[in-house]
Amino acid sequence: MSNVVIETHDLWKTYISKERKGLFRSKTKRIHALRGVSFSVYENEIFGLLGPNGAGKTTLIKILTTLLIPDGGYARVLGFDVVRHSDEVRKHLGVMLMGERALYWKLTGRENLEFFGALYRVPKHVLRQRIQEIVEFLGIQDFIDRLVETYSSGQKVLLAFAKALINDAPLIFLDEPTVALDPARSIEIRRKIKQLRDEGKTIFLTTHIMNEAEELCDRVAIIDEGKIVAIGTPEELKRTLKGMSALEADLFGNNVEPLLRQIERLEGVSKVAMSYEASEKGTIARLRVLCDSPREILPSVVDLILQNGLRIYYIKPTEPTLEDVFLYYTGKLLR
Repeated sequence: MSNVVIETHDLWKTYISKERKGLFRSKTKRIHALRGVSFSVYENEIFGLLGPNGAGKTTLIKILTTLLIPDGGYARVLGFDVVRHSDEVRKHLGVMLMGERALYWKLTGRENLEFFGALYRVPKHVLRQRIQEIVEFLGIQDFIDRLVETYSSGQKVLLAFAKALINDAPLIFLDEPTVALDPARSIEIRRKIKQLRDEGKTIFLTTHIMNEAEELCDRVAIIDEGKIVAIGTPEELKRTLKGMSALEADLFGNNVEPLLRQIERLEGVSKVAMSYEASEKGTIARLRVLCDSPREILPSVVDLILQNGLRIYYIKPTEPTLEDVFLYYTGKLLR
């Protein structure tokens, strides 16, 4: 068994918020962001954390990277307790958080890397060489010497990735590392993530792109409502569906909600969910039905779609994916 890099046991985190009721009264509300989370991450693996918005992903990552203190339980990173030995934990982490503003826009990309490298006390002669290696590794030569305020969203993502590599940490947290990147660049960054793993790094990854998780992750944990509801390799998780498959469709039209309730009542249907995506033709409603036999229910689903006045852009039965595992355990789609 590989060495344990991250170990959590019975982690709890509760937020207290106040809802105003009238001018002078307020109601206290407890939000349980984490509810007894326990799992381990092993050395030299890509470990994926998947969950819908509000599931507890951000809270968990902030605890593991010492930005939050848990209310209960414990977490150890590389053998160090995240509360009692937070300085030691931070020394051994590379962190890329989605939406982070920890880039200085009035500096160039290279100056940002020099600054953060100095914070990690990387010797100057080592830092200069490391920055050049990272720039070539990520292919960001074209804009590394421009001011960050001139960067596109995708270029800022790549610089945040570069920043996570500056201290050559053994454990790297990558939160949505391909968000805002074009498809070609996303493919290249996935290849780089695998290369980092092959070089001995351990990667803790979050993503909303299911095929990305399925391609990259050695193991995946699904978190929902503050609890880990499933954990295993992608293949192990797909086997928990016990022979179920899926039907997927892209639809155009309004008032989709009645259709979901009608499909749920069909025999053999386990879960139904819908996501929405903008396109040049308008908003696409993306339907996914987890069921025993998609080919058998296909005619009934088509009839219900047409009865509800919706147009079918695309529909077909499909083999089960990690998306279906997510739907099975959470009742939602990740997208």
